[in-house]
Amino acid sequence: MSFDSFFMMNKVMFTDIRRGCINVSQRYIFSLMCFFALFNAFAMRGCLSIAITEMAMSTNNDEGLVEEETCSYSDDIVPDNSTSSTGSTKGTYDWDEFTQGLILSSFYWGYVVTHLPGGWVAEKYGGKHTLGFGILLTAVFTLLTPAAIYVGDSTALIILRIFMGLGEGTTYPAINVLLAKWTPPEERSRTASFVYAGALIGTVYATTVSGWILQYSSIGWPLVFYVMGTISVIWFFIWLPACYNSPKDHPFISEKEVNYLNERMNEHTHEKPPPVPWRHILSSKPLWAVIIALIGFNWSILSIITDLPKYLSGVLKFSVANNGYLTSLVYLCMWIGGNTSPWLADYLISKKNVSTTKVRKYGSIVALAISSSFIVAASYAGCDRVLVIGMFTVAMTMMGAAYPSVMVNPLDLSPNYAGTLMALTNGLSALTGIAGPYLIGIMTPNQTLGEWRFVFWILFGVSIVSNAIFLVFGSGDVEYWNDPEFVRNEISEKERKRSNAA
Repeated sequence: MSFDSFFMMNKVMFTDIRRGCINVSQRYIFSLMCFFALFNAFAMRGCLSIAITEMAMSTNNDEGLVEEETCSYSDDIVPDNSTSSTGSTKGTYDWDEFTQGLILSSFYWGYVVTHLPGGWVAEKYGGKHTLGFGILLTAVFTLLTPAAIYVGDSTALIILRIFMGLGEGTTYPAINVLLAKWTPPEERSRTASFVYAGALIGTVYATTVSGWILQYSSIGWPLVFYVMGTISVIWFFIWLPACYNSPKDHPFISEKEVNYLNERMNEHTHEKPPPVPWRHILSSKPLWAVIIALIGFNWSILSIITDLPKYLSGVLKFSVANNGYLTSLVYLCMWIGGNTSPWLADYLISKKNVSTTKVRKYGSIVALAISSSFIVAASYAGCDRVLVIGMFTVAMTMMGAAYPSVMVNPLDLSPNYAGTLMALTNGLSALTGIAGPYLIGIMTPNQTLGEWRFVFWILFGVSIVSNAIFLVFGSGDVEYWNDPEFVRNEISEKERKRSNAA
């Protein structure tokens, strides 16, 4: 018997629990649990980016390079301490930059595959179990990572990461389906941004804790995967009884909150919308505009999440502990930007001062064009560590404006088909997670400033072009094909023509 059935059949037994919960807005609990879903998802996918700097043997290609292309080793914050325990497995695996690029990108090979199926399952059967079991599957494979590496080296790790991606590919589509059921329009920017920011805090957590473990644990890098996987399993067993597909399914929600949500969301969100209108979706200019904008955003954010630790380690020569601290600082700044800008966005929308479309476009300029400028500038700061980290923190703070703009935009276009749209937009844009690390691995064989500068210029170009397209064709208005009556009438018209032809 499922948790849902158990609780619904035994509501009388939970009267006391209901009394305790009735004064707590369940949509806030839902938001918090979705936040931790992304927190764990990104912690599991991101911890390898730090761990691999200690798992793989160092690249020593300094010979023959001009002095300006390399930074001398001098960790000014925490001096190298030969007595620090980093585990006996440090530098065990002879993985060159190309192999590391394949390992880091392999997660996304599986990730893009399950987006559309995940969105369809979430829309048809609900997002709760689609999200929950996807995270659980990823957690199991995370726990198996050390064993897989011991048995099959890089090949086994690549295969395992593909399976992790398959599990995690349902995450964003399922969350978007749930957000469409639980989030009123006037709260959508800040609620969705809060939930999506779980990805950033999860990355902060993963990089910080991984740095501690790698620096001080006698177990070494395997403990990184055990910690991340175990905490995700614990989340799963809290998620099952705490959250539900929609307000009407929740056994502990107050009648007042159910009525409020129904009233605020009744216009554009329906319980059982007709089949997905693929022809209209695939010909929608605003939808393709946000897909392209998300490609630009994901190219930036996934490149930074996946490869910033390698840049700090290979180019700026930070120790593993400081690598974790400073990478975490960069992501924390993005979280700050991602949680302050939504309040302004929702304020402007609720007060009717600025249209939803303009709010989304203004945010995209900050998140794409301006932030990528600072990333390029960081590469010209050379070996000035303070200036480089400063540039990255400013860039990532501004990148946080993507959450109340291009990230939430699919929900604007169609609340009824939120899962399908998120699957389509995030799935296609996540292809950059395959291309980015692979190309970076090819372009940075020597880990020099010149090689990375070229990487950042490509990032800048992708961001500028994608932002320009979104500014021309993007929209924050609900699309006509979101209306169930429009879709049903079109289906009826097709059936009538088919009958007449017969």
